[in-house]
Amino acid sequence: MKATSVFGGVQVFQIIISIIRSKFVAILLGPFGMGISSLLTSTTGFIQALTSFGLSTSAVRDVAAAHASGNQKNISITVTVLRRMVWITGLLGAIVTLVLSPLLSQISFGNKDYTLSFALLSVTLLFNQISSGQSVLLRGTRRIKDLAKAGLIGSILGLITTIPLYYLLGINGIVPGLIVTALVSLLLSWCFSRRITIEKIKVSKLRTIAEGKGMMKLGFMISLSSLISIASSYVVRIFISKTGGIDNVGLYNAGFAIINTYVGMIFTAMSTDYYPRLSAVANSNKQSRDLINQQAEVALLIIAPIVLSCLVFINWIVTLLYSSEFLIINNMILYAAIGMLFKAASWSIGFIFLAKGASKLFFWNELISNIYLLLLNLLGYKLYGLTGIGISFMIGYILHLIQMFLVANKSYEFNFGSSFNKIFIVQLFLAVICLIIVKTTVSPYSYIFGSILIAISLWVSYEGLDKRVGITELFKHLKMR
Repeated sequence: MKATSVFGGVQVFQIIISIIRSKFVAILLGPFGMGISSLLTSTTGFIQALTSFGLSTSAVRDVAAAHASGNQKNISITVTVLRRMVWITGLLGAIVTLVLSPLLSQISFGNKDYTLSFALLSVTLLFNQISSGQSVLLRGTRRIKDLAKAGLIGSILGLITTIPLYYLLGINGIVPGLIVTALVSLLLSWCFSRRITIEKIKVSKLRTIAEGKGMMKLGFMISLSSLISIASSYVVRIFISKTGGIDNVGLYNAGFAIINTYVGMIFTAMSTDYYPRLSAVANSNKQSRDLINQQAEVALLIIAPIVLSCLVFINWIVTLLYSSEFLIINNMILYAAIGMLFKAASWSIGFIFLAKGASKLFFWNELISNIYLLLLNLLGYKLYGLTGIGISFMIGYILHLIQMFLVANKSYEFNFGSSFNKIFIVQLFLAVICLIIVKTTVSPYSYIFGSILIAISLWVSYEGLDKRVGITELFKHLKMR
């Protein structure tokens, strides 16, 4: 809860900034411009996943373990190896993007008009990889406040620097904006990581290979799974572009920006502290089970009222974040929001495979889930357009939760506790009833009945969180002070 409150508070501020930025982007670029930006970033993201070897995730375990040991020499060796690895993989990504820029333009847009854009964006892969290496250092040493500050400042600077570019250059400002954003992120991560005292130490090439082998082994599997996930998303965007046009890609991207950025902010906030904590107790199946249940309960208690609010006030949210031009994505978001409740549970389980270093099991899980998620997305869009994407997201994460549970149960004797089951059933019931009301009634009745359900969800969440972390006592303590 402490980590979530720190990052959650920062992300609320980031969301406000993101709302302002999204509004400007929607007005200045429109769905077509957002579609171009989406295709550029998803393509470079695919190359990043291909060449980064998952170091941003796998190396957290190594840094956290070295930090926990208290041995300064071990810490220095681990950090030195990590920094060398991110430079090598970052340069690899930049070179691959630069060399393949004509091909990437042809695949993404059906022509070579964006060859220069991809060539210029190649530098962002180096910036992003180095930045991720610095963030690994902060996460592994659990410098939560520094990570939060870096994210906060980065959001402000990103807003200040990119909006003028979009205003002055329009669609031509997309590439410079992406480059500036990556550079700002790099500078901030470097500034904050410098605060961590690391002794300078000479590490031979042989030692670098030996120490980096563990990072790369787990990282390679993570990279493959990340690559599959990004490739799946990329295929969906290309399919939408070819079938419905670039405008629809922009609408698709806008819809999932709401789901993954605003609703899914809880996952980002929690994962920063959750993964290192789970890694620390990964040797014990019982302790892992208790921690996963604890995390799943808190995640659900926090995210459920947000999901219900999204369901009830979807028209206002889309109009506020973008414009009335984007209201076509409402149905997609409604169904996808329900899917986030299932994602909260499956997400909590999924970290156990990383924490235990079960790279092969993690990979096969990700491969199987991404295959059926991709097929569901393509089928959903083919049958029902953007609404079908939302339905496929919901069905996909129902299947994903079942899959994660069965594998974790068989491999690590995992089970959900009765406390989680009660919370999940109650909040899911409220969400489904809320969806039915929104779909079958008109305003103001949908707002009235929906608000009552939100209030009930909030009460359930407050009671649950108070039982676990003593919110009432905390408020009393703050009031007395």
